Parts: sequence; structure tokens; C-alpha cells
Amino acid sequence: MNWLKSTLASVAGTQEPIYGPEAIQSVAQQAQHTPYTELTKDDLRWRAYQYTNVETHTFYAMADNGTLVMVQVIYSNIAGIHTTAQFNTKIFNLNGDEPHVWHSDPLSNYMFDEQMLSFGADNLALTLNEEGNAYTIKSAVNDDSLVNLTFTRTAPGFVVGKDGTSYFGTDAANPWGSMMHAFWPRCRVEGTITTKEKTYDLAGRGMFIHAIQGMKPHHAAARWNFVNFQTPSYSAVMMEFTTPPSYGSTVVNVGGIVKDNEIIYAGTTNSAVHTGSSHDSDSDWPQPTSIKWLWEGKSKDEKEIRAELEGPLGNRLDRIDVMAEVPGFVKAIAGSVAGTRPYIFQFSPQEKLSLKLKVGDEEITEEGFMFSEATFIS
Repeated sequence: MNWLKSTLASVAGTQEPIYGPEAIQSVAQQAQHTPYTELTKDDLRWRAYQYTNVETHTFYAMADNGTLVMVQVIYSNIAGIHTTAQFNTKIFNLNGDEPHVWHSDPLSNYMFDEQMLSFGADNLALTLNEEGNAYTIKSAVNDDSLVNLTFTRTAPGFVVGKDGTSYFGTDAANPWGSMMHAFWPRCRVEGTITTKEKTYDLAGRGMFIHAIQGMKPHHAAARWNFVNFQTPSYSAVMMEFTTPPSYGSTVVNVGGIVKDNEIIYAGTTNSAVHTGSSHDSDSDWPQPTSIKWLWEGKSKDEKEIRAELEGPLGNRLDRIDVMAEVPGFVKAIAGSVAGTRPYIFQFSPQEKLSLKLKVGDEEITEEGFMFSEATFIS
């Protein structure tokens, strides 16, 4: 029973009381005074907090040849007692005729450099350059996924508000949880991933996201929506989560539109709406079939900004049962105790969608490549 309790606490936990919406200090409050803050090199430090949290560096590559890849380092701490690190790579099969090339490997002898800007482990180096504008990822952690990639920022990075963080807790001065996202929405990608079958050339565009989830995931959010959209001239990103009822089912949305060397807009006055859905019987969730993404706000020079991305999602790329590795009876109890049933739906429509952007009186429409996720947790 003790083992069961500890497993539930780390994997699922129990449902929280109803604290109300006043128990979350959304980053939108910061954004009323500071819509966004450009990232400096110092802002890119790993935090490695000594309490329960998960910190990730996630890189998305959208190659000119159409290949879609995710590379990720996860550093997690459970209750300040146990830390782990993991390296994930995923090469998506966009045609649906073969499985995705997916590897998730635990890391050994992991460490940070003195400045907390770079991360290393046996057979892995994630290095930020001296200028603070490029990450190099080199990995031989898995013989079937040899990674040699460089992501060079071509537009400014940003956090929404002052620090990109929403805080949870009934005492604003002493929060008990947090959620942070920092973005490099537009990068030039160079390099390869080599499997036993072939070498994937990933020259093209990409995005980097630094995220910290400073509490149990199902306590922070019940739903997520994420989009990464890349056109020849623009990049658009949006990350939206909805808290469980314990925090008033509060919607927190951060996002922005950039082009090379310029942030056009970044802020919290955005929305993601599932305009169509179908019931997925395996997960028992309403899988989206179409989504409308909307960014609205003002530019630095006070011009009205509106950007819209809407259309069908096509066949899903993947449906991930987050608790697939958890023993079945624990999973059943976790679902009944905490209402936790986490699934991630991933999409990248074969049919190109168009970003419709209006800056003041100027209107621009440009086709691009989209990757999006809809996550249901509880």
C-alpha cells in the first residue's frame, strides 16, 4: 500500500480542493503592464530547482524536405529527493504508412556547466554558444538515433510578461507551484539525425522552447493546446492551458508572431478553439478535427495586430497514452482517484494552412507548415 501511495503521488496524486481562480496568478497579470520581454543569454539558464518540477528543452525541426522532428531533454525532480534526466527523439512519419521513429533514453552522469547554460551527460552534449544565439545538440545516447543538430535563432526570443511564469497558491507571496514557457519561435536548423536505416537531413526552420512545470502536471492543467507554425517569412507559436476546477478552470494563453530579426506581437490575448471534434473511443476524449488559432494585440508602435490560423487538422500523426507504462491497476486507481487520463493528440496537416496576418492596415497571407498538439489530462 505504501508503494501504491508513493506511485500514485508521483504519477497521479490525488484531487486538490477547490481553491478558486484567485489561487492562480496568471502571467496575463504581468502582461497588462509588460506584454513581453526579449530573452537575453542570462535568461536561458537551466534552473534545476530543488523541489518537484519538470524542466525541458524542446527543439522542433521542420526541414525544407518536409521532415518533422522533435528532440528533447527532460530534467525532473521529485520532491527534492530524486532527480532523473531523459533524452527523447521523434522523427514523425507524416504519411502514416510506417511507425514514427521514437526513442526515449535515460541519461547517466548528467550535469550542467558552471553558468547553467549548457547540459551534458554520457554521450550527450546540449551546448549554448558564446553569443547565446545557437544551441548545438550532439547525441550518441542511442545507436539508432545519432543526433548532430544546430538551432540558430533568427528572430528574438521572448517570454510573455516579465518572466513568462504563472504562479499557483493562495498566498501570492509564497506560491506552491508555477508554469513557465520561454520561446525561440524562429530558428535556422542545420544538421542530421542518423538511424540504422538512413540519415535525415534536417536543414530548414525550427523552434526552441524552454519550459518549467513546477508542480504535478494534473494539478496545473486539465487541457493543453499548442501550435508551431512556420512560413517562409513568419513564425507563430501559441501555448494554452486550462487549469482544473481547483483553480477555477482558468485559461492561460501565451503566444506570439515573429519574423526574422523582429517580434511583431507577443502576449496573452490569444485563443485556441476546437471548431470540430470527434469522439475517440480508445481514449474517451473529443479529438479535435479542426482548430482556430487567434492572436490579437498591439505591436511595439501601437498598431493593431490580428493573426488567424484556421483549418482542418487532417489525419492525426499520433495519439500518446501518457500513462501507458504505468501498471494497469495503478492506472485505473489513478483515473478514479484523480480523474486523470492523460492523452496527447499530435497533428501536422498535409494540406498547407495559411496564416492571415493584419498589422495596422496591412494584410498578409502566407502558407506554412504546422505542428500542433491537443492534450487532455483530467
